[in-house]
Amino acid sequence: MSVWRVILSVLFPPLAVYDKGCGSILIVLILTLLGWIPGVIAALIILNKGEQ
Repeated sequence: MSVWRVILSVLFPPLAVYDKGCGSILIVLILTLLGWIPGVIAALIILNKGEQ
């Protein structure tokens, strides 16, 4: 996970997962709309899972 992705996921979570697929973007967008912190956590989990 690059530093830029982490910064982007904190500032605007849906943009950080744009290359992970439409489903990931929608999940992170919905969670971000419900609350900023759940969106950030989901984006970081999705980014971390993609590296393994």
